[in-house]
Formats: sequence, structure tokens, C-alpha cells
Amino acid sequence: MFSGRVYCADCGAKLHYCTTASFEDRQNHFRCANYKSNTGTCSAHFIREVVLSDIVLEHLRQTVQYVQAHEAEFVQAVMDKSMADQKREVSQKRRELAQAERRISDLDVLFQRIYEDNISGKLSDERFSKLSKSYEDEQRTLSEKAKVLHAELDKGQAQAVNVAQFIALVKKYNEIDTLTPALVNEFIERINVHAPDKSSGHRTQQIDIVYNFIGMLPTPQAKKEAA
Repeated sequence: MFSGRVYCADCGAKLHYCTTASFEDRQNHFRCANYKSNTGTCSAHFIREVVLSDIVLEHLRQTVQYVQAHEAEFVQAVMDKSMADQKREVSQKRRELAQAERRISDLDVLFQRIYEDNISGKLSDERFSKLSKSYEDEQRTLSEKAKVLHAELDKGQAQAVNVAQFIALVKKYNEIDTLTPALVNEFIERINVHAPDKSSGHRTQQIDIVYNFIGMLPTPQAKKEAA
């Protein structure tokens, strides 16, 4: 159903689909690929397939109903969110670029310092060689990152949403009662699963649904108690 579309909201890895012949259908679940029984680099982000299907179906049904009843308001909301997202993305890229360029400059200073220490005998040739290689490798990586960020900023804003294409897709359906692989393929780009939260005394889990053409929707939050 969700093949290749479910991701960990924290580490970005795909969530593996887990099922066996001994499982009942309600036991089939997704789990972060970077979780390995508490020995991996991320937590489980466990969610059962039936729970995820219910959340996605309800969110999709609400979205279709809202678009059909309030198309103009929906278009405006999506465009406003797109502009805000683009501004936020540009600001983030500028911050990352400034950090990379500061670090590149710092590495030049550090390299000059260890060079002088090596010449004066304070730093052995072997230690100088290791440090200089480390600094050069880091600087090379940062320079490549800075080049990419410069190109992205020069190119301008993030790719614009295509609301018209999404509206046309919605109009193909009067009602959505059952979630099918075809519907998922048409509507869903990816699903980000957050770690469960039990701070309220109940297990809740936020699911971010990213739609084709328009991204994450400014519709009611996809948050549901996962029993």
C-alpha cells in the first residue's frame, strides 16, 4: 500500500514494512530502518499499518471534502503556505551558507597555525600531516556544500506548488471510502512518521502527510491516538 513512501521524521530513513506469516493483519507494522533493537542510531518509530491507513484515509477524505466545498479558500491557503515555506527555506540556506563560509575561514587560520607550529618544531611532521589532511578534507566538503547552496540560492525560490493540478486530481473523486494503492500513488508523495508521545498519559503519534503537487497541507493536523 505505502511502498517506499513512509519515512522517519527524525532521521529521514525509510520505515521498513514488517510482516510474517505468523502475524495477523493488524500486527503488520512499519519500523525505522535505523532502529536495531535499541542498538541502532534511531528509535523504532513503530506504527501499525492499520493505524497508518486509517489516519491517511481520514486525512485524504477530509481534504477532498474541503477542496470540493471551499476551493478558493483552499487555493489561497496552499499558496500562502507555499510562500511562507519558500521564505523559510531560503533563510535556512542562507544560515547554512554563512556557517559553512565561517568554518572554511576558520580552517584557513587553523591550517596556518599548525603550519607555523610544524616549522617551529612544536608539532611533529606526522601530527601535522594528519591534522592538515583532516582540515583539507573538511574544507573540501564545506566548499562543495557552499557551492551547492550558492547555486540553489541563485536559482531562486523552491519549486512552486501546482495547486491547479491537485484540484484537477481531487475533482476525479466524489467520495473516498476506501484507501487503495492507486489512490496512494496519485495523492501521496511521502509520509513522515514521528516518534510516539506519551507525555499526556495517552500514546499519540503525529503523522505528516506530504501530497503530490502541493506538499504538506494546512488542513487539520494528522495526529491520532495510536492504540
